[in-house]
Amino acid sequence: MPRLIHALAALAVLGLTAGCGSAPEAGRAPVAGGASTRTDAGARSPFWVDPRGPAARQIELWRRQGRAADAASLRRIAREPVALWPAGETDPGPAVGSAIGSATREGRTALFVAYDIPHRDCGQHSAGGAADADAYRRWIGRFADALGDGRALVVLEPDAVAHIVDGCTPGEYHDERERLLADAVVRLKRQPRTKVYLDAGNPSWIPDSGRLVGPLERAGVADADGFSLNVSNFQTDAASKEYGVGLSRRLGGKHFVVDTSRNGNGPLEGVWCNPPGRALGTPPTTATGEPALDAYLWIKRPGESDGECGGGPAAGRWWPEYALELTRGPAG
Repeated sequence: MPRLIHALAALAVLGLTAGCGSAPEAGRAPVAGGASTRTDAGARSPFWVDPRGPAARQIELWRRQGRAADAASLRRIAREPVALWPAGETDPGPAVGSAIGSATREGRTALFVAYDIPHRDCGQHSAGGAADADAYRRWIGRFADALGDGRALVVLEPDAVAHIVDGCTPGEYHDERERLLADAVVRLKRQPRTKVYLDAGNPSWIPDSGRLVGPLERAGVADADGFSLNVSNFQTDAASKEYGVGLSRRLGGKHFVVDTSRNGNGPLEGVWCNPPGRALGTPPTTATGEPALDAYLWIKRPGESDGECGGGPAAGRWWPEYALELTRGPAG
């Protein structure tokens, strides 16, 4: 049972705010630069790489400090496209618009996560979200307006549906949440080149995917391009693919995407928050070998903390040493 740690608002990167926003803590369980960069990623995927993301900035700092080997290792993160999580509770327009503009100039697709649902994360690490339903609709509207007619892929509200199913989100909020999600799908899909994937948790969280079907349907998955799995979690590609194919069948063939940002060594049993010994997973690609699986994506930014646990900083904060540890794994 995963949750989200993507408290993005104030992602500090080397004491600065990271580019266009940042990531959070999704997918956790209750218990348990530059031109050459874009060329590398372009060989594998159609997605835009932020040349000024936190890993790219860290590389610059480490090079100045003489840490050339560590800087070279971190390039495994900096060269890949990673989703942007525009800060909730503030206008997402500037961050979204900036990324879309850059991606459009390069002829690429920008990756985003919309993460501002009211009563977010059950008041835990990534607590917050819009003050009420009207505030959320305004936030989504600004988000969508900024997308314009650029090419975009949006993962919608990690953990929001799964928290309905596991009961973490109180029952009195369920109907409103499903309506807000359904409305958000419709609003985002008004943008002509935006794809939307409604989050569906991960295989270890709701093992019986049949329990997700009703909530996903009420939350508008029929109008979305599909659903997302494993956001900010560590489940293997094989486990996520098998689970996704089964859920797809139950949803009439809906497609899905999988977060592979940190799953190179799979999960560490009983530890969802900054588990040690993890590794980068499959680099972002649309070549998945499974017709229903549209892409492996890095939705959680590798190197951002899941929360104040295991020696980590606050959720969504850049943690360079953890990022470096991820690059030393076998994947990618």
